[in-house]
Amino acid sequence: MSLLRWLRRQLREPIPQREHLEAAVANDDPGEARRLVRAIPFSDPQRAHVEGLIARWEESRERGG
Repeated sequence: MSLLRWLRRQLREPIPQREHLEAAVANDDPGEARRLVRAIPFSDPQRAHVEGLIARWEESRERGG
């Protein structure tokens, strides 16, 4: 599942953080996404999942994909 789709499912209400996260994804900025995620009160499993998605995103960018 893509990071953007997962975020939309987890953050059903259009809160400012969600909008900023969507912009970070659209602008291919995993660092900004990671910074924003820290401010969202996810459960531990949710946080682990989203951090894993961001890590894979960063790895993909490093490989040029």
